[in-house]
Amino acid sequence: MKKLLAGAAMALMAVTGTASADGHANYPERPIMMMVSYGAGGATDFQARIVTMTAGNEDALGMPIAILNKPGAGGRVGWNWLATQAEADGYTLGAYNIPHFIAQSIKGGVEYSAESFEPIANWGADPAVFVVGKDSEFNSMNDVVEFAKANPGKLTFSGAGLFVGHHIAALQLEKASGAKLAYIPNNKGGAGAMKAVIAGEVMGGVNNLSDAFRAREAGNVKILGVFDLERNDFLPDVPTLKEQGYEIDNASVNFRGVMVPKGTPQGIIDKLAATVPTMFENGRVAGKMKAGGSPMHIMTRDEVLEMWAAREETLKELLAGL
Repeated sequence: MKKLLAGAAMALMAVTGTASADGHANYPERPIMMMVSYGAGGATDFQARIVTMTAGNEDALGMPIAILNKPGAGGRVGWNWLATQAEADGYTLGAYNIPHFIAQSIKGGVEYSAESFEPIANWGADPAVFVVGKDSEFNSMNDVVEFAKANPGKLTFSGAGLFVGHHIAALQLEKASGAKLAYIPNNKGGAGAMKAVIAGEVMGGVNNLSDAFRAREAGNVKILGVFDLERNDFLPDVPTLKEQGYEIDNASVNFRGVMVPKGTPQGIIDKLAATVPTMFENGRVAGKMKAGGSPMHIMTRDEVLEMWAAREETLKELLAGL
């Protein structure tokens, strides 16, 4: 019996020794922060607060996740900070937006690329849409394009920044329609861009479907087209740009998820990659996302790695042509 007990003790020591050698067996041991590169109230912030709300549950991470907003320059301020200044210790996560940070790294002038981060999981896929104020004379994308062709450079419309999904959608529209447009990036992100449309500061805007859905529900805007391959279940009455005669694909669809800085210990990455998708699948999370008009698209770490690589190839071709 003593030999049995001694053997069991040695086996237990071997297991616990391995865990403590990794140093992350008890992760997380304190609350976690997640940086969002856009302002409070925009789609990314709104959704990030929902998808992390169950983090403190015992069947999740057992510790809450607090949101830190670092907006500016279409996401560049926050992602530069995450890539160059944030601790790679598992207690600083970041929300990613694709195609945004990949497109920005391709165009240059930033301190990050896809190699600067490690994806954890994807929670959503939010198409861009074209919106106008509720009292606008425009009722279709053809109305918009006809005005733009008759008045080159005078159709002002807002978006969340340069080389974000909104800007890519705008570039595609300009190329597909042959019209000269005046895209105005808003330094307050999607929320600021939507406010500019509602206030009549611009004639229209390219924004996230989720932001536009809430604004239409409030009676503030009309949505004229979706930049995707198919109509969206949240807006079954709104045709795609392709349906309206413009050869535009889904390159501007905004994928959102969680990532960590490169250099985060693999044990922590593995723990997060195993746990975070289950947080996204929580029924309360799904219900709140649906109520907010926020399309979910859950992907694992491996699936996100594939998506990042595919989007980088697509964007290199697209941006070279634009």
